[in-house]
Amino acid sequence: MTTFALIHGGGGSSWDFHLLGPELVARGHDFVAPDLPITDSSAGLSDFTDTVLAALGDASDVAVLGHSYGGFTAPLVASKVRARLLVYLSGMIPAPGEPPGQWWGNTGFSGPEGLSDVETYFNGVAPELAEEALTRVRDQVSTEWDEPWPLPAHPDVPTHVLLCRDDRFFTPDFQRRVARERLGIEPDEVDGPHCAPLSHPSAIADRLVRWL
Repeated sequence: MTTFALIHGGGGSSWDFHLLGPELVARGHDFVAPDLPITDSSAGLSDFTDTVLAALGDASDVAVLGHSYGGFTAPLVASKVRARLLVYLSGMIPAPGEPPGQWWGNTGFSGPEGLSDVETYFNGVAPELAEEALTRVRDQVSTEWDEPWPLPAHPDVPTHVLLCRDDRFFTPDFQRRVARERLGIEPDEVDGPHCAPLSHPSAIADRLVRWL
């Protein structure tokens, strides 16, 4: 049995994985999805990492998934636990020494124009889920924005990038380019928008378990 550490994105919470987690359990595995201390103005990347490690406890067979902004924390956790698998799901792939606030310009990111939050992040998500997701967004006031990413290189862990074909925020072409430039790998693909754990949890769980 593998324990999946599911790390949410900016403004997110454990609720973001309330459909994906049970799908992993149904396939014979376990998961943790802690709320990172993003509402703490003194918290940074080390605090995010420690929060996930505390949730994992003594789990020895661990896979780590970072969704979106959670990509800055996921490899830090993976390096600490010697994870058997690291997955960036529509994830930000950091470079050594790069603060999250500089990632956007460094990667050449250009956001969508003229779309609402629902249209940007939740296209294809059931309307009631999308509405609830917006009510659960937390203010991110933590300090990691200007904090250099601390690893000298990405951890030596089997790594996959899973892009979402309908993602309007981190578009497929953008994700493919960043994955090639930063990791030298070709992403795998799944249907769904940026917040695909709310629209395609079963398909994502199948892919994660297959990679084990």
